[in-house]
Amino acid sequence: MDAFVLLGSFAFLMLVGMPVAFALGLSAVICAWWIDLPLDAVTIQMASGVNKFSLLAIPCFVLAGAIMAEGGMARRLVAFAGVLVGFVRGGLSLVNILASTFFGTISGSSVADTASIGSVLIPEMEKNGYPRSFATAVTVSGSVQAILIPPSHNAVIYSMAAGGSVSVAALFMAGVLPGLLLGLSLCIYCLYVARKKNFPKGRRIPMREALHICTDALWGLMTMFIILGGILSGVFTATESASIAVLWAFFVTMFIYRDYKWSDLPKLMHRTVNTVCIVMILIGFAASFGYIMTLMPIPLKITTAMTSLSDNRYVILGLINVMLLVLGTLMDMAPLILILTPILLPVITSIGIDPVHFGMIMLVNLGIGLITPPVGAVLFVGSAVAKLPIEQVVKSMWPFFIILFSVLLLVTYVPSISLWLPRLMGV
Repeated sequence: MDAFVLLGSFAFLMLVGMPVAFALGLSAVICAWWIDLPLDAVTIQMASGVNKFSLLAIPCFVLAGAIMAEGGMARRLVAFAGVLVGFVRGGLSLVNILASTFFGTISGSSVADTASIGSVLIPEMEKNGYPRSFATAVTVSGSVQAILIPPSHNAVIYSMAAGGSVSVAALFMAGVLPGLLLGLSLCIYCLYVARKKNFPKGRRIPMREALHICTDALWGLMTMFIILGGILSGVFTATESASIAVLWAFFVTMFIYRDYKWSDLPKLMHRTVNTVCIVMILIGFAASFGYIMTLMPIPLKITTAMTSLSDNRYVILGLINVMLLVLGTLMDMAPLILILTPILLPVITSIGIDPVHFGMIMLVNLGIGLITPPVGAVLFVGSAVAKLPIEQVVKSMWPFFIILFSVLLLVTYVPSISLWLPRLMGV
């Protein structure tokens, strides 16, 4: 009955339209009252949930991504990707995917990726003979890479939700190969479609112009090397790397590129603070919700129920994938990571799955949810940028969904895709 009060009140509050963060907090308070738990205990958990040094990485990475996104980095990355692959048949679709790969190493956000890359490339692809819905589908699907490729702030949230037992550095390295695998799979499909539909070739850029474009883009791309190089060399921690990223992004944007006005910085900071406040409120309320769940103990009951269904790890992983895919279409990514990680982590550790590997499974699943109706935030952003109805974009998305599901199966059942690089780097 106690579990029903907690989960039932949360579901009811969600159904009546309350924001997820407040639904989590209020349902925790309702259940604490039901089980005669002092409300002080709930508020203490809320405060301790956000009182973690590792969480400083989130506002810093969000700010660094915002500075680079609005400071002309997206346009330069598109041009750089055009130098590398733009001259082949269907090259603009490859440019789109490759630009998302590069931009993902800076922003860590699929929404920012879709908005910035899409605003540049969707009109350009349509002008060159690509259907607008196909261009939007490429943009939206390619943006899932930003969730996997470091620095992903969702990986930081997963580490925090796992109680700090999973290294952020290990998660960053674990996301490299799944992200590249997704990008490569999308590129192969786009090459196939380009040949089948005879999409145009792009122009081959002259050497002098190409060198200028590469040099211009290199300043932004160095963000990734500074972050990962600093972490792996031990110069600074994953959390400290976020503040280094902010300083570098500010220096490149304001003193190298100089496309951004100083007068616009306060507005950018205001938008960043709004985003970070939402995330931090969510984390604090989710901590109290997780505390109440542990008292029940709901995670233990779910572990027992799942392991009683089967002792085969592949079957259990399949069931978890189905659950994550369904929930990912109904809720946003961050709250699901915060809610489900404490529940599912005991399940996966009981069947011998590495928590770092499971982190990648969760990120791929929920990344697919971000581009799937009815609540897919990235899908809505892509449709808004392209000025197309959601239904029209979804019709073009089906082949991309098949590719994403195939990558999900590979990441789920081939652990070395996620674990080889962290083990090689010793993180």
